[in-house]
Amino acid sequence: MIELNAHVQNIKIQRWVLVLSVSLLFAKLVAYYLTHSVAILTDALEAIVNVVAGILGLYSLRLSAKPKDTDHPYGHGKVEFLSAATEGLMIIVAGVLIIIEAVAQLINPEPLHKLDIGMALIAITAIANYIMGTVSINTGKKNSSMALIASGTHLRTDTYSTIGLLAGLLLIYITNILWLDSVVAILFSFFILYTGLRIIRSSVAGIMDETDKVLLEQLVTKLNETRSKNWIDLHNLRIIKYGSTLHLDCHLTVPWYLNVHEAHDEVEKLGDIVRKKFDHSIELFVHSDGCLPTSCPICIKDDCPVRYHKHQRRIEWTVENIQTDKKHQVDT
Repeated sequence: MIELNAHVQNIKIQRWVLVLSVSLLFAKLVAYYLTHSVAILTDALEAIVNVVAGILGLYSLRLSAKPKDTDHPYGHGKVEFLSAATEGLMIIVAGVLIIIEAVAQLINPEPLHKLDIGMALIAITAIANYIMGTVSINTGKKNSSMALIASGTHLRTDTYSTIGLLAGLLLIYITNILWLDSVVAILFSFFILYTGLRIIRSSVAGIMDETDKVLLEQLVTKLNETRSKNWIDLHNLRIIKYGSTLHLDCHLTVPWYLNVHEAHDEVEKLGDIVRKKFDHSIELFVHSDGCLPTSCPICIKDDCPVRYHKHQRRIEWTVENIQTDKKHQVDT
């Protein structure tokens, strides 16, 4: 139910992002029509990208909300990475188009008109973008939605570039130096390009199942703090994110004399800790190993009835050693 509610919330926010994008596109086109400013045109071009990206984001969220099936046993969550990558690519295309238009305007500058009205319209769009972008990013982080975070990042980037454009337009309005219009547009197009590249980089990392070091560090810290005395060792741990779902697999070493039900309880205990920590839908694939005599020196179970060797030291799990595919020993 939590996962379903998160998907519904994501789709609702993305729908509002799309509605806002269409409205602001119209406002920016009006501002460009009134002023003939190439700087304002940069905002209008990016607004077109916002609309298309909003459609892609809404589609990807609807698709990622579908339950897993026989063709997609891990669900459809990775479509969000594809949507975000497409959005990043479109941002880059918009940045290139802005540079081309700005250079042409710099060579053959045209007079500007009604800058005061144009600036007022653009200022309104900046405020609306920032509010909607913040809501989108916060919801995306809460529900682990890459598509929603990408949409919010795009909207807030639009806000920052708009603030810079407004400053440039104000300077042009005061000084009447027309070539400043193109210079401002070119400067902020580079900022747009950087944002697009960053979104693509994050998307590719998700598609390639790149290790989320921050997430892994948080998990390792929590497991060390809440470590059960029956968790003799933990290794070969991996985390993969598919949309709002975390897939975690690892090898958990427990006392060899535990029966199947007792070993299962230890696995469930680990799962409960992870769920409480990250508040995600979790899929656990835990292989339970029975301990060996070589495990005794690192075993913290002080009431073990069949201990072969004295306890020497507790091995703290780290991001590095918890991912290795072998049981830990005192010499590792």
